Amino acid sequence: MRQTLARSSLAGGLLLAACLLARSAGAQTSGSEGLSPTLANIKNTHVVRLGYRESSPPFSFLDQANRPIGYSLELCEAVVDEIGVAVDEPNLKIDYVKVTSDDRIPAVVQNKIDLECGSTTANAERAKQVAFSPLMFVAGTKLMVPKTSGISAPRDLQGKTVVVTKGTTNEQAMHAVDKKFALGLTIVVAPDHEQSYQMLVDGKADAFATDDILLYGLIARHKSQDKFHVTGDYLSYDPYGIMFRKGEPQLAAAVERAFRKLGTNHDLIPLYNKWFVSRLPTGEKLNVAISPQLEDAFKALDDTEGASN
Repeated sequence: MRQTLARSSLAGGLLLAACLLARSAGAQTSGSEGLSPTLANIKNTHVVRLGYRESSPPFSFLDQANRPIGYSLELCEAVVDEIGVAVDEPNLKIDYVKVTSDDRIPAVVQNKIDLECGSTTANAERAKQVAFSPLMFVAGTKLMVPKTSGISAPRDLQGKTVVVTKGTTNEQAMHAVDKKFALGLTIVVAPDHEQSYQMLVDGKADAFATDDILLYGLIARHKSQDKFHVTGDYLSYDPYGIMFRKGEPQLAAAVERAFRKLGTNHDLIPLYNKWFVSRLPTGEKLNVAISPQLEDAFKALDDTEGASN
């Protein structure tokens, strides 16, 4: 079902993600003795604010009772445990705050949330504003189209309408594709993935462009495998991470420690399988096996591996 990204692109992207992490961690761990502002506020309020998405399964979405659940949220909850250790407050409360693809970065920068637990690409442009956790997923832009459309590649989109979700890297990717192939696209923007999907359903767009794993999640959630499918080559490379504020040494260290504990305890791959291979609490089943690239990234977080080499 999924095609593999070119090795050179993946290697370059994984290196970029590692560099972004190293850059933010290095910048944040110098010259601060007390608690950083975020951790100080958490210690005073006993609350950690997690930004979640309503329609980004299996990363961050709502269950039947409208409670936020997902892979990214479970990773964030592990970070919350580590923050509790850092501030000596073992029973921290979690406050879930809804964010969208458009307002998630401002929510972090403007101190409205402490961790953004969604499906966010770590890239150099965003790293100027926020910091990122270690790599948690590897995705890329693809197209969801009606099975009867005959669209299988970017050139098939000549003169057609493509919907993207506001504030995503996919929007940039489609403008680049439009320019590269001189397609004359009409690129329309919807507020979130659910609305983008609905535009495709309603025939207001010929294709929906976003990260492949999100497309598979939406098709599974709406049980629309007979109507839509994901097609074409990758049109961008998107390494995911959890966002948090820059310039926060203890927060960066807590995020790093949480991921390393999960890696060392060999919890990351079972956690991945829970959300991407097994049946979701909402009933869907994506059955998307872990990529070799992500598996290697998880193994690199295992401190016992490093000690044995």
